[in-house]
Amino acid sequence: MNRAEYHRLRLCLAGMLWLSLVLFACHALTNEKFRLDESVLAAAEKKYGTSARHRLDQWVELIRNDESASDMEKLIKVNAFFNRIDFIDDSLHWGEQDYWATPVEFLASGGGDCEDFSLAKYFTLKVMGVSETRLNLTYVKALNLNQAHMVLTYFETPGEEPLVLDNLIADIKPASQRTDLLPVYSFNGTGLWIAKMRGRGQLVGKSDRLSRWKKLLARMPQGFN
Repeated sequence: MNRAEYHRLRLCLAGMLWLSLVLFACHALTNEKFRLDESVLAAAEKKYGTSARHRLDQWVELIRNDESASDMEKLIKVNAFFNRIDFIDDSLHWGEQDYWATPVEFLASGGGDCEDFSLAKYFTLKVMGVSETRLNLTYVKALNLNQAHMVLTYFETPGEEPLVLDNLIADIKPASQRTDLLPVYSFNGTGLWIAKMRGRGQLVGKSDRLSRWKKLLARMPQGFN
């Protein structure tokens, strides 16, 4: 089998997976036109029950009906919406040590870990019009838990102290007030930084150096990467 045939086979197999039905599918990226295919909703309901469809419908309504006057209003709405979802460890939920779920997979399955919370908030805020330049997915060490953790950080202006959106607590707080978190690195669709909680830190390359990020984007439709 040559390389081209191998590549076509991989694409074919990928297209056969059920999860391809429940990816982040939509028809437009503007708030008022955002919707999910009926096939996505039906597949989620079949696999996870009517509550899965209800969660996805609520998510679409959150985006379509948003009339927030500021980024801060969007942050509060999105943070509260996703923090209602159950935390479930990847090994129990997906049978993998570290699986990064799309927002649809996260909501349909009704659970996920810190990466899934942060990723869902990140992509939702982008669809709602928050500039990617203001958003970073930030890996930290949660000192109270003594383990790696991911949060979403928001920079109103470059270099300014960010706000932290976290599934561990309900409130959105400035990074300086999250003394329980030790920054490690951060990234978004444009770059990878050695993290500093009061700024993005030192740029060390592109985010495509992160294999799990690349795999996640491969399951996202054009326009969200």
